[in-house]
Amino acid sequence: MLRRMAHPNRWRIAVAGVVLQVVLGAVYAWSVFRNPLAALYGWSAAEITLTFTITIFVLGFSAFPGGLWMNRRGPRVVAVTGGALYGLGVGLASLTDGRLWWLYLTYGVIGGVGLGLGYIVPVAVLVKWFPDRRGFITGVAVGGFGAGALITAPLATRLIASIGVLQTFGLLGVVSLVVAVAAGSMMRNPPDGWRPDGWAPAARADVAGATAVPGDYVLRDAVRTGRWWALWLVLFLNITAGISLISQEAPIFQELGGLPAATAAGMVGIASLGNALGRVGWAWLSDLFGRRQIFTAIFLLQAALFWALPTASTPLALTTLAFVILTCYGGGFGTMPAAVADTFGPKHVGPIYGLMLTAWGLASAFGPLLIASMRESSGTYVTALQATAALMVASSLLPLLVLGKKAG
Repeated sequence: MLRRMAHPNRWRIAVAGVVLQVVLGAVYAWSVFRNPLAALYGWSAAEITLTFTITIFVLGFSAFPGGLWMNRRGPRVVAVTGGALYGLGVGLASLTDGRLWWLYLTYGVIGGVGLGLGYIVPVAVLVKWFPDRRGFITGVAVGGFGAGALITAPLATRLIASIGVLQTFGLLGVVSLVVAVAAGSMMRNPPDGWRPDGWAPAARADVAGATAVPGDYVLRDAVRTGRWWALWLVLFLNITAGISLISQEAPIFQELGGLPAATAAGMVGIASLGNALGRVGWAWLSDLFGRRQIFTAIFLLQAALFWALPTASTPLALTTLAFVILTCYGGGFGTMPAAVADTFGPKHVGPIYGLMLTAWGLASAFGPLLIASMRESSGTYVTALQATAALMVASSLLPLLVLGKKAG
């Protein structure tokens, strides 16, 4: 009876996980607040953008304690706390009133902690409910995060125009808190020993190229393996490339295509769809062809696209290249949780992958700084884009060396 009831329940839990990720993914709509805040308080673009950098940096480092807490107390309390903190952080930003430090503290630190706690839960929970399609389900979950901005950006833009930017923070904070807490309250692990009907681990390992794990690693044993650090580096390098482009996307379009700001902004919106779609698409492909092959393809494809980007000049070409690059960026987030579960087992994937997300926090600071400094020193984005292409070629060797082998 338990297995018959648990099997359909996993889809309801999956829907709740996606809803939670969509709410949290609203953070990617931050750019719509930039100009209204600048007009209201006269802050520079760099000062306002630092809010987003702080948020993602804190996210990357709070996912790890969230994973540890989840192992001790279960996923529900962590998800509910994360959703509440994110909504609270956004809502309290409405009290900024000209205080930049308050914006950093509320939206950046409090919201970032909520994001990290909430983000790790659906990833860790769903790989346990869907051992038969780990790549696909984690891709769907984090795809919700990538799609959050698609809903929030136009909504927030309309609200800002009608009620003002600070009032928009307040309203979005309340809505985010209510929806995220409701979705988070549905997060739970499957019963010990549960498996989908008709699923055999060995059969899926052959299809997905997954490593047979003799037992579930605990965190301290996982981080003692060279494989954990290699996977951390794979994630760091992929995020570095993608977030470098994201941080400078509109200026790159304007420089390479000689385009007005309004046109470049519209192109950014279209290209951002790649981030969401790539999280699902590449992760699904990794179930069919293996994690090693997909990560290798992601790196090599980015190498070719970053190299080709400086030669593009039309809006269509620039948008298409950026779109595909961002599918690779999102694809890393979708595929890596499955690779971690393949390697170290699904039981402790929360803390193991949560600690690995420190790569996200560091790359979100390193990547934009690197491309901005290279642009400043060379006077053009061409050198930076070509250097990124070379980095992706070198990075493509890592999956071949570490994926599909035994952890150790």
